Amino acid sequence: MKAYVFPGQGAQFIGMGKDLYENSALAKDLFEKANEILGFRITDIMFEGTAEELKETKVTQPAIFLHSVILAKTLEDFKPEMVAGHSLGEFSALVANGVLSFEDGLKLVSQRALAMQKACEIQPSTMAAVLGLSDNIVEEVCASIDGIVVAANYNCPGQLVISGETSAVEKACEAMKVAGAKRALILPVGGGFHSPMMEPAREELAAAIETTTFSTPICPVYQNVTAAAVYEANEIKKNLIIQLTAPVKWAQSVQQMVTDGATLFTEVGPGKVLSGLIGKIDREAVTANA
Repeated sequence: MKAYVFPGQGAQFIGMGKDLYENSALAKDLFEKANEILGFRITDIMFEGTAEELKETKVTQPAIFLHSVILAKTLEDFKPEMVAGHSLGEFSALVANGVLSFEDGLKLVSQRALAMQKACEIQPSTMAAVLGLSDNIVEEVCASIDGIVVAANYNCPGQLVISGETSAVEKACEAMKVAGAKRALILPVGGGFHSPMMEPAREELAAAIETTTFSTPICPVYQNVTAAAVYEANEIKKNLIIQLTAPVKWAQSVQQMVTDGATLFTEVGPGKVLSGLIGKIDREAVTANA
């Protein structure tokens, strides 16, 4: 079975999508439509901006979404039998499997990015990558720390991202090293995504999601929150609202897709981060890049 996977924040690079814009009339139309919807020329930043401009959450998230979704729409043989996206990538996956329209997907991603940026300004928060420890040890260390720090991204065996209040994440990093972690390093991100620190953003995004039309998917989506195949529009909506404050169960999602018959994982979007993770989750998995 053909599985298509869509990357999240961190996969961006200057020049992303420029070849699509220049070589496909459909892609050019969609990029120009996006500029109108967003109210600024995001294509100028994507194609020729600075790394600093592209790194802003309100730019990064729509940029990655646009690159992924427009690339999917220009693929001749795009017939997904299952889809999944990492964090932000879940929105790209939902456009790809017909749950969200291009326009509604972009509006939600833009609102999500702005809400997350606002939440980051309310209280200092951050994320850190922990390498070389089992999931249960990372979870136990987080539970032992005073303050808010939780497991946020289950990326692959031996690679887990934690998230929360800056001081609590810093303390947790030291405790992880004592527990035997190969590395525990603070990530250059805007804030503590996929943790309780995002509750103000979750509330804001929930209001926008509730008023958006969700259609029946053409194939199952393996959502971050459940790591299971979801087929029903209202359940997809509910899980998407929870996603901002809940962990991304990426390793579990990929394992479930393999169990359910995935034979080829094609990464659609900038970079090859997910292909690398999938190779570590299941050494037999076949991956490709669109």
